[in-house]
Amino acid sequence: MTTDLILEQWLAEEAVVFKNLQNGRGPGVADPQEVKHLTGLQAMQGMLNGTLPYAGIGKTMDFHMIHVEDGQAVFQGAPSVGHLNPMGTVHGGWYATLLDSAMGCAVHSKMPVGRGYTTAELSLNLVRAITPKVIRLRAIGTVVHCGRQLATTEGRLVGPDGTLYAHATSTCLVFELKPKS
Repeated sequence: MTTDLILEQWLAEEAVVFKNLQNGRGPGVADPQEVKHLTGLQAMQGMLNGTLPYAGIGKTMDFHMIHVEDGQAVFQGAPSVGHLNPMGTVHGGWYATLLDSAMGCAVHSKMPVGRGYTTAELSLNLVRAITPKVIRLRAIGTVVHCGRQLATTEGRLVGPDGTLYAHATSTCLVFELKPKS
């Protein structure tokens, strides 16, 4: 498939997600009572289809989850002028936030009811500058291991032509969620 066709497919997938998000609950945080019976994958799917609020950071940083399945999450971003550093390329923090989101949500998809996680360590390798010419990028986060106390993930940030812009790994702490009184 050509780069133009892949980009067209990415934009079509993005349009479906944006429609769900516009018709859904908007950015925010779900009430703990609403999600306490859901697995992590069910909660991620609820955010994706608009039945649960999605994280506001996506709106702030111009990226959103496009796909989630057991052990994998795909985010798509549109780097813009607002993300540029003084040298005219996208700031490394944008790369890191996008990859941390994809890898974290991949871990989230593995959480059973009553379990949560948080990123404890993030290692990022920027291998190519993102310039304003880059229209869309995808961060693919994949769980390598998910245990009772730790989860490890890897992520890749790629363009529609397959160009690798960054890769990362993360270690997440896994813990029991305490019920709110």
